[in-house]
Amino acid sequence: MRDNGDGLAGGTTVNQGHQDWILLVDDSAEDRELLQHALRRNKFHGRVEEARDGPEAIDRLCCRGRWSDADPNDLPRAIFLDVKMPRMSGVEVLRELRSVPQLAVVPVVMLTSSAEERDILDSYALGANSYVVKPVDMDEYFRSIADVGRYWVALNRTPTEYPRANTTAPAGR
Repeated sequence: MRDNGDGLAGGTTVNQGHQDWILLVDDSAEDRELLQHALRRNKFHGRVEEARDGPEAIDRLCCRGRWSDADPNDLPRAIFLDVKMPRMSGVEVLRELRSVPQLAVVPVVMLTSSAEERDILDSYALGANSYVVKPVDMDEYFRSIADVGRYWVALNRTPTEYPRANTTAPAGR
């Protein structure tokens, strides 16, 4: 949780002293690069990490495998998750993330080309925070990513920002 700067004592915090970051989960290297470009173009100054598929994303977030030395309290501001991936679909990844208490509070944005009703219904039923269908038009894509990124990184407040003390004051930015 991020320290909100109000000096309140108590509880363990998550993300205290860590840079804001986003986890991009997409099997397409081109889509990951395009999303990175869109975030940079819209002045996201945080860290962006990538996972090529669901198992890699879960390993990163659970500090397993090559991430075994990572800090489990360093959680992303948001996870941008593709739906249609080999090995493990985005819906299956979401189900796994929501089963881990510490990860259940991390916002998950389903950012995908799939507009299938079943994917949308399943995603929301499992606790997705948002479902965004990637526009095909590049100008519209960049505007959409700017809006999504701005909301989930700059405007939205999450439980991972606050000490576990009773407070509702927003984090200093």
